Amino acid sequence: MKIQQADATWRNWSGSQYSSPQIFEPKEMNELQNLVKSHAQIRVVGAGHSFSALAKTDEVLIRLDHFKGVIDADEATAQCTVQAGTRLYELGEYLAPLNQALINQGDIDQQSLAGAVSTGTHGTGIDLPCLSAFVQGFELLTADGELLQCDEQQNTEIFQAGRVALGSLGILTKITLQNRPRYKLKEQIRLCPLKDIFSNIDQWKHQYRHIEFWASLHADQVMLKTLDETDDRIQPRKESWPSEDSLLMLCSELTRLLPSTNPYLQKLLGVFVKPTCFVDWSSQIFPTPRNTRFNEMEYQIPVELGLQCLEEVLHCLRQHRVPMFFPIEFRYVKADDIWLSPFYQRDSVSISIHQFYKQDYHVIFNLIEPIFQKYQGRPHWGKLHSMHAASLRDLYPKWPEFIALRQQLDPQQKWLNPYLKQLFLAK
Repeated sequence: MKIQQADATWRNWSGSQYSSPQIFEPKEMNELQNLVKSHAQIRVVGAGHSFSALAKTDEVLIRLDHFKGVIDADEATAQCTVQAGTRLYELGEYLAPLNQALINQGDIDQQSLAGAVSTGTHGTGIDLPCLSAFVQGFELLTADGELLQCDEQQNTEIFQAGRVALGSLGILTKITLQNRPRYKLKEQIRLCPLKDIFSNIDQWKHQYRHIEFWASLHADQVMLKTLDETDDRIQPRKESWPSEDSLLMLCSELTRLLPSTNPYLQKLLGVFVKPTCFVDWSSQIFPTPRNTRFNEMEYQIPVELGLQCLEEVLHCLRQHRVPMFFPIEFRYVKADDIWLSPFYQRDSVSISIHQFYKQDYHVIFNLIEPIFQKYQGRPHWGKLHSMHAASLRDLYPKWPEFIALRQQLDPQQKWLNPYLKQLFLAK
């Protein structure tokens, strides 16, 4: 069951987080329960796609890669129960024969279902919440090795808190999702003047099922992407040459080695980005290949302040002439009722800042984070930020209830690594 020696190194996807834990990969529930009962400190990891130090530990790290697949499905309600280690890209394949599909998802599908749910992972759409809001129930393995069934009828408080809990209440082993019948989406990408975004986005966000854009520091146009349901025949994505990802890698390397080229490279956006239109099943349209590694900071801003915040972020980065080729991503997310969701009781704009993994992200993130916080931003739990308990509690109305419940479920702090202690215990 143990798959790696204690002197080996675990790294996350970007390489920015690493540690030397004992890694276990149980195959059966009784193995997992015995691990939980026999170790004092444990973290669980999925795909390692979080940029924050959520999984970082020098103690025990558990992978749920053997806990995969659909356990049960209900055709009438379009619900299904899934093992928590299932990756999102696998989930689309499991759901297709059941005539089910996720109602919404993001553009990266490498995460485990439990990891995506636990951090409030989201896509875009003013009328669509994060993935965690579609959770109808879950099974939780507690610190004493017991299994709890949690939904709106049983263990209700744990259900309300546990849909976004950063793995701090226990181990999610099974998750019941509200899905919908399988559907197709039409993806359209085009360049759009930034000034048109500021003039029209408040209208467009209701006009399209999904809308997002990427704004570059030195270009007066953004890349605008919309998705809408369609009955059109399938027109799958075609591989372009050079690919978008290859261009991103090349330009990021050039910007790193020759920072003065950044403005010129970004102004070539119109040469490389051509209008496209593709149609496919939703599970094929939502994800986009992401092979160029980066580190990311993302904050959720009240929807009415989103454009103002973006304007200040762009101005700050231009003023400091930062060597950042990656564009800034702007999305919409509907409010939910999950205690530690960044979208708790608040329709939000999600603004993401990326830096190429070979470049130091600290200078840029340190410049931008105070702006996000000025606009009442809540950080994405799986991405980089510097907030701690003292500053977080004011952003979440249910923070005291969450902390009390967490202490009740885990009095010995089995699930807390140093990073989570900073989030939940620091004064």
